[in-house]
Amino acid sequence: MKKDILVIDIETKNTIFDVGGEANIKDLDTSLVCLYSYNDNEYRSFWEKDFGDLRDAIKESALVIGFGINRFDLPVLNKYFDFNTEALKRIDLLEEIEAAYGRRISLDLLANRNLGVGKTHKGLDAIKFWNEGNLEELESYCRNDVKVTKELFDLAKTQGYLMVPQKGTDEAVRVALELNSKIDGAINENTLF
Repeated sequence: MKKDILVIDIETKNTIFDVGGEANIKDLDTSLVCLYSYNDNEYRSFWEKDFGDLRDAIKESALVIGFGINRFDLPVLNKYFDFNTEALKRIDLLEEIEAAYGRRISLDLLANRNLGVGKTHKGLDAIKFWNEGNLEELESYCRNDVKVTKELFDLAKTQGYLMVPQKGTDEAVRVALELNSKIDGAINENTLF
C-alpha cells in the first residue's frame, strides 16, 4: 500500500496565555486530533488515549497537510511522539498563501470565499467544550476544520489558486498556489522514517 497523505487539525486543553505566551507553545496540552486519510477516504479522531495510533499514522505518512500546522499543530504534538514532527514532509496551506500573497488569512475567511462555508466555531470554543466535557461538539468542530482544510487544499490543487479576500472589502485576489509539484516531491522522496 502506498504511503498515506493526511490532513490534520488539533485542539488543545489550554490557551497560549495559560502557558506564558507563544514562546511556550510546546507546553500546550492536546485534547483531540482529527485527520482525513486520502488512502482510506475517511475522517478519524484521536483522543489522548489514542495517540499511539496517531503516532503511527503520522510517522508512516508520505505527507501531512494542514492550516497553520508548522506554527501550531506540529510543535504542540511534538511532545507526544518519539520523533521530531519537524522532520515530516508537510504542506501548510496558511504558509503557502502567506508566501504567495505576503500576508496571512484566517481559515474561516478563506473557506467562506472559496467554498461558501466556514468554521463552525472559534478556536477558544474548543477549550470551552473540553472544560465542559462536551466532547461531541469538540469532535464535530475539529472534524469540520479538517474537512474545510481538505476541501480548500483539493480546490487549490485542482485549479492552481485560491481567492483571498481583501481586508475590509468584498474584493478578492486570485493567489496562485503550486501544490502539485510539492505533493509529487514529497511522495517520490524517500521519507526520513
